[in-house]
Amino acid sequence: MFPAPCYVPTPSCGIELLRKYSGPVPRYTSYPTANHFTENLAAFDPETQLKLDNQPGAGPLSLYVHLPFCQSRCWFCGCTNLVTSRQDSADTYLDDLAKEIALTTPYIDPARTVTQLHLGGGTPTFLTASQLRRLGQLFHDAFRFTADAEISVEIDPRHLEPDQVAALYELGARRASLGVQDTDPAVQLAIHRVQPPALNERAVTLLRNAGFTSINIDLITGLPKQTVSTFARTIDDVLGLAPNRLSVFSYAHVPGLKPSQRIFDQQGTLPSADEKLRMQVLAKERLLAAGFVEVGMDHYARPDDELAVALREQALHRNFQGYSTRAGASLYGFGISAISTTPHGYRQNDKNLATYRTRLAKGELPITRGWLLSDEDRRRKTIIMAIMCERRLDFAALSAELGVEVKEAYANELASLVDLEADGIVERTEDGLTVTDTGQPFVRVVAARFDAHLKTGTAAYHSRAV
Repeated sequence: MFPAPCYVPTPSCGIELLRKYSGPVPRYTSYPTANHFTENLAAFDPETQLKLDNQPGAGPLSLYVHLPFCQSRCWFCGCTNLVTSRQDSADTYLDDLAKEIALTTPYIDPARTVTQLHLGGGTPTFLTASQLRRLGQLFHDAFRFTADAEISVEIDPRHLEPDQVAALYELGARRASLGVQDTDPAVQLAIHRVQPPALNERAVTLLRNAGFTSINIDLITGLPKQTVSTFARTIDDVLGLAPNRLSVFSYAHVPGLKPSQRIFDQQGTLPSADEKLRMQVLAKERLLAAGFVEVGMDHYARPDDELAVALREQALHRNFQGYSTRAGASLYGFGISAISTTPHGYRQNDKNLATYRTRLAKGELPITRGWLLSDEDRRRKTIIMAIMCERRLDFAALSAELGVEVKEAYANELASLVDLEADGIVERTEDGLTVTDTGQPFVRVVAARFDAHLKTGTAAYHSRAV
């Protein structure tokens, strides 16, 4: 039997190794990645995908709702958002979501239940308490939720009031993810997101007092004016909030895709590549020392958290919301730019609100891009997700699951790992492959060796590996 990997924390890998493998690679929230989706609807046929996904015996559903509104623009942000101060914009958008739900549910087997609902953005807490209640009613009226459905929401601590927290709790939300990014005033000013630590403390207190049981904090390394010393203080600040989970993302500087990021080039205040790498080393060392488990790429959790438990039990799942504990569910996205994932492929809604709205007014699904998985795509997706979630490949088990002899079918890919093996990032045996503790920061690099769609010249689409 191929042994499960050991997750005993070890000292962080050297800066030279981080520097060597820090090139741009995908985050593998899907395979193929979203930049490969086609706009040729005939090539993936959304209606056929929906029908295929709702054959008898289809599994549960996971729902994602994209709420794109923000009151101001954070200059680092790579999300699809709409900056406005008009509160009635959300009312009209809820009308849009009602239409999209009505167009989608006829394709869905009513016996299927919802095990997850995630509200993302933008800023979900742009919505007022009454708007949040209406949103919850829309989805609870249209779908059957399991009693233990995991409902989570992204929170902007700058825009959170007690009545909003109460509305979210009534909706069933018990997990919240707070966007903090950095607590240093100079960094906050440089990224156009002034957020004093007192607001973070207030938000956590409101959520916990209301009955929220899981708090995640989002941080980013590589922001303008960040240094190792300032980021160390940020880590101290957020550890003081006693979060259940922490996400420490590497800032993706893609000014060709996100024009607001050009401001950082004009400022000339982005930290050097080495400084950014040292922040990531610091984050790992400090969080492991504080008792967190390194769940996967960028993610840390308390040992008793569901993510850490799923890691130990090799039951992690990965989709466009990152790591998840609810495997086997088809992800259905609603709202502009939202992506749906089924065993057969991917569908993405229009990113432009006016076009999205026009399609709905015509009684059409607002899907404009997607991908139909080939048999080979499915095999490679299985391999890549095993690396991302389990950090290992069991050749015998994979061969039985995929219907091919893995060592033969992917001999070239396995041979390409020689440099990673020499650097202690992976270990290979006759039975399989394991990403070592040293190799954990490079899991995307390992996965990329099995990506048949990854080509040179795609740096603009992907963040650096570490």
